[in-house]
Amino acid sequence: MRFERMKPFDIVIVGGGGAGLYAAMEAMKTNPSLNIAVLSKVYPNRSHTSAAQGGANAALGNKAKDDTVEMHIFDTIKGSDYLADQDAVDVLCSEAPKIIRELENMGTPWSRMDDNTIAQRPFGGAGRPRCCYCADKTGHTILQTLYEQCLKKGVIFFNEYFALNLSVKGSRSRGLVAINMKTGRLEAFPARTVILATGGYAKMYWNRSSNAAGNTGDGQALAYRAGIPMKDMEFVQFHPTGLRKSGLLVTEGARGEGGYLINKNGERFMARYAKEKMELGPRDLVSRSLETEILEGRGFDSPAGKYLHLDLTHLGADLIKSRLPQIREMCMQFEGVDPIEEPIPVRPTAHYSMGGIDTDNLTRTVMSGVYAAGECACVSVHGANRLGGNSLLDILVFGRIAGHTAAEEAGRFEPGNISEAELKLNTDEIRGSMHSSGHYERYGELREELGQTLALNVGIFREASLLKKGMQDIAELRERFKRVRVFDTSDVFNTNLLQVLELRNMLDLAETVAAGAFAREESRGSHTRVDFPVRDDAKWHKHTLATMVKGDVSLGEKPVTMGRYELQERTY
Repeated sequence: MRFERMKPFDIVIVGGGGAGLYAAMEAMKTNPSLNIAVLSKVYPNRSHTSAAQGGANAALGNKAKDDTVEMHIFDTIKGSDYLADQDAVDVLCSEAPKIIRELENMGTPWSRMDDNTIAQRPFGGAGRPRCCYCADKTGHTILQTLYEQCLKKGVIFFNEYFALNLSVKGSRSRGLVAINMKTGRLEAFPARTVILATGGYAKMYWNRSSNAAGNTGDGQALAYRAGIPMKDMEFVQFHPTGLRKSGLLVTEGARGEGGYLINKNGERFMARYAKEKMELGPRDLVSRSLETEILEGRGFDSPAGKYLHLDLTHLGADLIKSRLPQIREMCMQFEGVDPIEEPIPVRPTAHYSMGGIDTDNLTRTVMSGVYAAGECACVSVHGANRLGGNSLLDILVFGRIAGHTAAEEAGRFEPGNISEAELKLNTDEIRGSMHSSGHYERYGELREELGQTLALNVGIFREASLLKKGMQDIAELRERFKRVRVFDTSDVFNTNLLQVLELRNMLDLAETVAAGAFAREESRGSHTRVDFPVRDDAKWHKHTLATMVKGDVSLGEKPVTMGRYELQERTY
């Protein structure tokens, strides 16, 4: 395995999704003379942002004339179960209308209402219909728009590169080391600044996840191993409506358009859990409701597991074909169900990571020259539970801020210098797993066991004995991983090697998720402890911080930034 050296960059962005592309575009706009590179392990127009179906929230007032930014702020804080930092939420919601209109001016094909203004629909936990959308392909269209703008502005792309490690000296980063997947060479990317924008980590739940195969927490794991704290990692959002067999997502927009959730008794059961909001309650509440219906015997049975119905048949063929075309196609391909004719079989699926790299409101981390944005970061605008429509908004608002901040601050740092000795150390580590002798472990077995223990022990409902079992399993898997064997010894597109490296990242992060969940002895947002069923503001109204110390997780805490809104009971 060979290695190469790049000339120093002003900014290296890791991740080619919405946050990474917006950061690159904004950095070039801020200072066109900068030398900016984007590394992505897939082609940017195939990043997981393309799977975001439903839309992005903004208080435009097109659908509901009385909607305001202040209402959006309150809905987000309440939805977060009061764990979001209120100053960060203010930034998110105040910037939203500007972001939507900027994307419109770039050519994003927003769906329209009869008066030709941008269409908006209701989403869960929102007091007004403010979710702007492009049918049910919103993320895909935004991604194409941003990629075009980056190419136009001259951003340099390194596609099919896998970031291995940050290069760190003292309290600052000098850049990073990555594998060129096409050649197998290790390449040094010395840089004044690094922006991590690699998406979430919920694919660690494996077959109960709506995430793309590549959502393995790569950016978080790089930062974690470099000593940067992770924040609120225990808060993993389960989306209520994943397809029964695959876990693929059925957008909240399907319920926003008027879809019903039905149990085997024919009941719209959400009346038991959220009488006012019904199917448009916040995601944590709706997911717990579906899981409760199944656990109490009111789910449907099938060889693929128990499930419930999402019924769209009453919406009519015209609406489904015009506003939910991708959902219809997906249901027909993966479930053999046409939602025009019959209900969709659904169950909760691991969907989103509220936790991530701890940053301030300008996306800075504790390490000089390292920034993070999007789902891999935790600024914290989502707290204990994210509202639908705020995820795309998050990557756009804070991706833009990250690009601007890094462009403004890059001149403070000298270009990094990554030595050949450091590259050789990375190379030797990888080569060692290709030629391990004696007893070895197989990637597939470890990967399957990780997904199973997380689903069984660190899922929607949690309690001490299950979490202890999950922590024990993860510790054993991390120990066994030391003996994992990479059977493919070639250089070119070595997918076996990449899977093993992704598994290392997931195992490191899984430890933080389980440890944080065990420590947090309360129920808040997506984190539900059956042995501590009540939200405990006196002891637990605080962020969890997880730092790697001598290879293992060490937990700390950080206060929640309050503002205009005091703690109150969260009801819908």
